[in-house]
Amino acid sequence: MSADLKRFRTRALRRRSVREAYNGLEDEFAFLDEVLKARARTGLTQAEVAERVGTTQSVIARLESGARKHSPSIATLQRYARALGYRVQIKLVKARAYVGPAVR
Repeated sequence: MSADLKRFRTRALRRRSVREAYNGLEDEFAFLDEVLKARARTGLTQAEVAERVGTTQSVIARLESGARKHSPSIATLQRYARALGYRVQIKLVKARAYVGPAVR
C-alpha cells in the first residue's frame, strides 16, 4: 500500500461512519481474499475457470469482484471451488460484541 493511500485510509477511518462501514465489510473482504488467493494458487485465468465451470469469464469476474448486487448461490460457489480443486466450507461463527471505537 502506498504512503498516500495509507494516509488517506488513516484519515478516512477517523470518521465514525466510515469506520463502521469499513468494519462492516470485513467478512466480505476476507471471503473475497480467500477466493482470489485460491485462484492465484492454481495459476488459472478467469477464462480458464469459466470454461471449467461452464460459464463466461464475465460471470467469474463478477463473482470475484464482490459487487453488492451480485450474490452468488452456494451451488455457484461450489462449482467455482471444484474448478480450482477446492471445496466450499460454510460455518457460523459467533460474532464479536461491538465495544465501540478505541479510546486514545
